Amino acid sequence: MNNLLVYKGFSARVEFDARDNIFFGRILGIEDMVTFHGESVSELTEAFKEAVIDYLDACKKLGKKPQKPFSGKLMFRVPPEVHAAVTIAAKASGKSLNQWAIEVLDNAAHS
Repeated sequence: MNNLLVYKGFSARVEFDARDNIFFGRILGIEDMVTFHGESVSELTEAFKEAVIDYLDACKKLGKKPQKPFSGKLMFRVPPEVHAAVTIAAKASGKSLNQWAIEVLDNAAHS
């Protein structure tokens, strides 16, 4: 099951609450907390679209940029053996570790 909705460039992760028998989600990649829910897939999809439109309208009224700004810097720790393996993979492909990581992360994010 694909648990990601996309509308007007916004993405949301969707889950199911068996206790309340509803689908619910949250818009990702923004600083504000915007949630939505529905009892069916069609209700959920409509609620998501309405949430995006309402969010964009609210941002416009407040003179605020809707998207969360990202610096482009991504720092994380990996075990030394993973660091060695990815460095070798990058060099074997003729790329710097940074170039290789960008390609791998971009492919993973868009698959």
